[in-house]
Amino acid sequence: MVEILFYVFAAIVLGGALGVVMGRNPITSLMFMVTSLAGISGIFVLLGAHFLAAIQIMVYAGAIMVLFLFVIMLLNLGHDYQRAVRGWGIVVLGFAVTGSLGGLLAKQLKVGSQEFYNNPEAGMVIDADLLEHGAVGVIAHPLFTDYVVAFELTGILLFVTIVGAIALAKKRV
Repeated sequence: MVEILFYVFAAIVLGGALGVVMGRNPITSLMFMVTSLAGISGIFVLLGAHFLAAIQIMVYAGAIMVLFLFVIMLLNLGHDYQRAVRGWGIVVLGFAVTGSLGGLLAKQLKVGSQEFYNNPEAGMVIDADLLEHGAVGVIAHPLFTDYVVAFELTGILLFVTIVGAIALAKKRV
């Protein structure tokens, strides 16, 4: 089940990335980027990095995308009076796919959490790690060892997006 979810989230990430590059409207590209970042967050959940998944959604898909949206609105890069998403079929399909993936992910998290809660030694392992490394060390060690590639790729993705926004702005100025 985890492998199937991984391939689904990987497809969402790749589809969102293609949508960012091939989107004609900057607002549509921004929404595809949010989709891609949400897929990355789903992969983080599958890897057991729940903190990174939450940070991915809150910081990148939330705050950074709002910042990009304000820059696009400030530079007026969108097309005037044109709809970014054509037709309600895409919206309905998007809600259906998101709901289905959310259900699969919730089922997977429920199964994984039962194994954790039924293990009385799991709490002692976490407490020992907290005492040895501290709260920041417990988060930083896996972030900069096991998940460093995903962390760096996310940074590169944001950098490329900023360069693309500047390139689009230069055409109009």
